[in-house]
Amino acid sequence: MKKKNTPARFVVLSFLAIILIGGTLLMFPFACRGHHFTNPITAYFTATSATCVTGLVVVDTETYWSEWGKLIILLLIQFGGLGYMTIATFFLILLNRRVSLGQRMILKEGLNVSKLSGIMHFMKTTLVVVASMEGIGAIALTLRFLKDYSFKRAVAMGVFHSVSAFCNAGFDIVGNFKSFVGYTNDLTVNLTVMILIIMGGIGFYVLWGFIHPTRRRLSLHTRIVLKTTLYLILIGAGFFLLFEWHNPKSIANLPLRAKLLAAFFQSVTARTAGFNTIPISNLNQSTLVILMLLMFIGGSPGGTAGGIKTTTFIVILVFIINAITGEGRVVVGRRTINKEVVLRAIFIFGFAVLTITTSMLIILAVQGNEFTLLQVMFEVFSAFGTVGLSTGITPHLSSLSRLVIIVTMFVGRVGPISLIISMMGKRKTPHIGYPEEKIAVG
Repeated sequence: MKKKNTPARFVVLSFLAIILIGGTLLMFPFACRGHHFTNPITAYFTATSATCVTGLVVVDTETYWSEWGKLIILLLIQFGGLGYMTIATFFLILLNRRVSLGQRMILKEGLNVSKLSGIMHFMKTTLVVVASMEGIGAIALTLRFLKDYSFKRAVAMGVFHSVSAFCNAGFDIVGNFKSFVGYTNDLTVNLTVMILIIMGGIGFYVLWGFIHPTRRRLSLHTRIVLKTTLYLILIGAGFFLLFEWHNPKSIANLPLRAKLLAAFFQSVTARTAGFNTIPISNLNQSTLVILMLLMFIGGSPGGTAGGIKTTTFIVILVFIINAITGEGRVVVGRRTINKEVVLRAIFIFGFAVLTITTSMLIILAVQGNEFTLLQVMFEVFSAFGTVGLSTGITPHLSSLSRLVIIVTMFVGRVGPISLIISMMGKRKTPHIGYPEEKIAVG
């Protein structure tokens, strides 16, 4: 029996199609500076990383890819950040074409919103916000890069990094895998990139709430996202300063402003952006663990970020606390969270742990003792959280390990729920009651 083409399945297949098209184009000589065919694994790894807005790379983006190659990567980042259907619908509107109910359902799934009503207005607002934020970011970065580069180069740097930052992609064209290490104490670059990352990561639904307020009080979703985002940034920066303050390889020898900027930048970027102003390989192991936790949590639903999402993290956290205290309900902000939402959060958390563990074990088995356990863990956490931070082992992974990272990035981007629904479809289980019985646990 033929499976129904559900919105979730369409979203997953659209990401696959974009990756296949992008990877195929990147294989051709015109996409490479050396004008030769690129290894398929390298091409598809890059295409997956760009479409899944991750930022992990096996070759340096600036020195390996030609201008055409970098344009393809930029388009993949934009398509991956917004979703194929969002951009396609934009062109339908420009051509004055009708958007069908099915297409609206796909938009709802892709934008991760709860209601179908007003979806077109929501989508239009989203596109305006994205264009505005990326445009302002591009101008700010271009003006700063004009001090270091020619006008043409500064514009290219400004546009590329603005799109990459807002889409939480982490791709850079600075060259030689340096990211923004040369701008550790630069206020303009740090603040602009951090703001873009945060705006893209908090989710379009939250941005919509600020632009079109419907009530005096913010919704529970918005309050959870904003508070969790703020606390995670502050806590991440605090631990970074605590663990790296006396590390001469990172921030020990930097002035106070540079230390603070570096701490906050790494805290923000670890939640799915992938840029860095301090070499990640120079950080202490304790700091890497903190960054992994931030990568695992990620951004918020309905945005360009990855990870299990801030809302999932809060639901799981409250659920664990309630299990300890004996409270039966999950209550957040004086609101009881629906049981179905709690179960979805538990599933997402469990699926994420299973995916990360499986990927990590395969890579460790394939690579042997070439890398440490922490290095491999960091790489896998970065891939699943679609972050892009790396201790430097990505270019040295074997072909099989790269395939594992490709799959991990894809699963992390489309999300466990969408992936499972796309493969199985929604099945209604019969409402059959069974007798209860206790078992020993713990």
